[in-house]
Amino acid sequence: MTRIATPAPAPQRYTGPAMLLHWLIALLIFGLFPLGLYMSDLALSPRKIELYAWHKWFGLTVLLLAVLRVLWRATHRAPPLPDSVPRWQQQAAEALHGLLYLLILAIPLSGWALSSAAGVQVVWWGVLPLPELLPKDRALAHALAITHGLLNYTLAALVVMHVAAAVKHQFIDRDGVLLRMLPGKHR
Repeated sequence: MTRIATPAPAPQRYTGPAMLLHWLIALLIFGLFPLGLYMSDLALSPRKIELYAWHKWFGLTVLLLAVLRVLWRATHRAPPLPDSVPRWQQQAAEALHGLLYLLILAIPLSGWALSSAAGVQVVWWGVLPLPELLPKDRALAHALAITHGLLNYTLAALVVMHVAAAVKHQFIDRDGVLLRMLPGKHR
């Protein structure tokens, strides 16, 4: 008698708003990181000032979206990982997500603080002047520039780990973990 295997049930998925916020933030970060690297090496010019403005506007947009994402996450549980995922990997995923959230909030705040310490007011999208977070202080601005850069490189390393884990789950483990965050219908 031939036995027909029943397919594994589809994994539970993230909510639509969680997916939208995740991918918007990811898209913005994937643009902001190379822009930050590029603009920091430019000589002072109107173009450099314009790029810094765009960088700040999109960075603060990430901050706003991240706050919304954290609020959404606080009121909507993440779907559980499949039972096949070992406990240590579940704990590692939880820690990595926590660090990602922390950095996605801290990096725009450090950039805003850097602008304040440098004596450059941030005017979100050229319309909404934001309050200064710190008094003007050249030494503090220098320290914040280093901090902002280190936080970004740390985020880049964690994003690589996050993407590598998602790819591993999709193509090696084939457990549907990646599909939980992809829009559309999946099996």
